[in-house]
Amino acid sequence: MPKLAMAMSEGTIAEWLVEEGAQVTKGDVIASIETEKTVYDLESPESGYLHIILPVGETVDCGT
Repeated sequence: MPKLAMAMSEGTIAEWLVEEGAQVTKGDVIASIETEKTVYDLESPESGYLHIILPVGETVDCGT
């Protein structure tokens, strides 16, 4: 879970926007991350194939 704001300590996967195994390019929006204050679009940090390890609804600490 990336730290998307200074006060962010955890985030929840609100929605995966790309299917498991899909090819993505660096910068593609792949998921929606929900925090206490807002919902962020999560961009792919690298190009490659998406492997989902956290299900929708899972809340994890930043850096996980």
